[in-house]
Amino acid sequence: MTLEKIYVTRHGFRSSWTVDHVTGTYTASIPSPTGIPADPALTSHGVEQSKELARHLMQLNPPIEAVYSSPYYRCLQTITPFVELQRQSTPTSGVEGCTVTTIRPEAGLSEWFGSAPFEHPQPATPEILKAMFPAYDDDYVSAVTPLRNGETLTQLYSRVSRGLQAIIARCDAEGRRSVVLCTHAAVVIVIGRILTGRVPDSPDVQDFRAFTCGLSVYSRAPTNLDETTVPGANNQSLGTVGQWDCERNSDCSFLACGEERGWAFVGDEAFPGTGSMSQVNGDPKL
Repeated sequence: MTLEKIYVTRHGFRSSWTVDHVTGTYTASIPSPTGIPADPALTSHGVEQSKELARHLMQLNPPIEAVYSSPYYRCLQTITPFVELQRQSTPTSGVEGCTVTTIRPEAGLSEWFGSAPFEHPQPATPEILKAMFPAYDDDYVSAVTPLRNGETLTQLYSRVSRGLQAIIARCDAEGRRSVVLCTHAAVVIVIGRILTGRVPDSPDVQDFRAFTCGLSVYSRAPTNLDETTVPGANNQSLGTVGQWDCERNSDCSFLACGEERGWAFVGDEAFPGTGSMSQVNGDPKL
């Protein structure tokens, strides 16, 4: 059995942080539970969104059979209510191999930071996150890890593509029909482009949407399960993925407040000292 559906969601409404674009010093408006300024928790509104999302995810068909998340706190916090509902309703809860009641922390789904002359913050350690989120699978090994000094757009596409390839291959091997991925705005958009093969020449094109706790749904084309190379900007290969159709594009119809905090690319988000100033003074994105 091969993977049929990929459900993709962005984390809920979070608290904010700022960064000094010259020194690379990150500062949080509210202290993070992990002590990492760029790793904030959800706001109370974001927590309510995550609960609404959880109830909606429980109603999907085919039912979710595996859970993957960015290892950042806000994503783990967003997907945890769903996993808890699954744990309560799944007879096999706690049985080895039951991936729907555990969260696989895939670094390929991590936050995107633009290229910089300094190192960006990293997620908390597995030991810390396991203590905070019991469903966190601390035995899982990520397929890919973002660069410490940030990524160009081409590197972002490559990282997400490799992460998706690994997730799809593992789900195929395990016989999972569907999977949910919880990630960040930029990655939500790139996932849509990679899975469908519709990669625009300019990243600023507003095609795939990314609202807080919005849900995108991708269906594997039943007549074409072969893999294909997806070209990127300047015909650079962005990896090999299956052909997928977008059925829902950051749907928020199940959320009481609907579409909120939408985000889109504006340039390459590089920091000073990396050869680009396209969005030096841009708002925090994810």
